[in-house]
Amino acid sequence: MGKKKQRPLPQELNLPAGGADSHVHLDMGHLSHTLDQVLARAGSCGVSTLGHVFLGPESYRRGEKNFSGYDQVFFILGVHPHDARNFSRDDASDIIEHAGKDKKIRAVGEIGLDFFYEHSLPQEQIQAFRTQLDSARQMSMPVVIHSRDAYPETVSILMDMGLKDYPVLWHCFGQGPEQAREIISLGWHISIPGSVTYKKNTMLREAVKTIDPDRLLLETDCPFLAPEPYRGKENEPALLGFTALQVAQIKNMRAEELWIQCGANCRRFFNIADTLPWH
Repeated sequence: MGKKKQRPLPQELNLPAGGADSHVHLDMGHLSHTLDQVLARAGSCGVSTLGHVFLGPESYRRGEKNFSGYDQVFFILGVHPHDARNFSRDDASDIIEHAGKDKKIRAVGEIGLDFFYEHSLPQEQIQAFRTQLDSARQMSMPVVIHSRDAYPETVSILMDMGLKDYPVLWHCFGQGPEQAREIISLGWHISIPGSVTYKKNTMLREAVKTIDPDRLLLETDCPFLAPEPYRGKENEPALLGFTALQVAQIKNMRAEELWIQCGANCRRFFNIADTLPWH
């Protein structure tokens, strides 16, 4: 029997510092128990900026101290549509209060609609979504969108609330070229996950062709959606380079150019200066 083919190591991609993982859940799976190693591996693979998502004010209060000293990590805070059934005005007030005190909170998210799972009723999701969009607008803060099986409804609400040309990021984009073109035409941004590397996902690869490079971000959504050749494994920021390579090939760009461009796009979208720390 021949030897089993070895997966390439992410460090072997030799991508430079300056990349950005716009959407991570570092408090899930094994990642939370090995944060030092996870972030060290990310840095060794050129990931210089990471957007950690706190799924609600209680999650933030419980976990924000775990990131003390990690200046490469910024925060995204919001109530996920799965949890909309428990959403209250107090949550909206808490998000505003925390964002006012902590400069590492750079956006409200991930918020939106999920009509695939419907862990919360559609009307509960819509109410939570609208309330948090209003909070973000009050603070002039970017918004990170979760939308699954609810694309037209999500766009309709954003437009109804006057958010055309507002800093809106479509997280974990999984739609086709028509939707990508519409999102870009409305002045918003799109973040591409590791699923773009999956063989059967031709629709997403076609969509990537239509996205302006200056509106394009990359994400792992770790610990979910590990890219090929690590599909099925626990995802982590160090694997972001495999997504970048696929997107660069689609866009007919050099991998290093795409990597640096998407990193700069991320920092610009979230209003993150190149000078850290945050205070």
